[in-house]
Amino acid sequence: MAGIASTAYKLIFKRTSTFALAILASTFFFERGINVVADSIFDNANKGKLWKDIQHKYQ
Repeated sequence: MAGIASTAYKLIFKRTSTFALAILASTFFFERGINVVADSIFDNANKGKLWKDIQHKYQ
């Protein structure tokens, strides 16, 4: 465990610029993940009511 912490410190936390970049990158991926999960929940809760589910009836 100490090896992982030491490596993380050397690669990410030692310099402010790399720490800020790591925060920005992780924020981007976290936001994308939350967006995918929220869309999936919304689609499942509204199945059969969305345009993508009923468009074949009107085209």
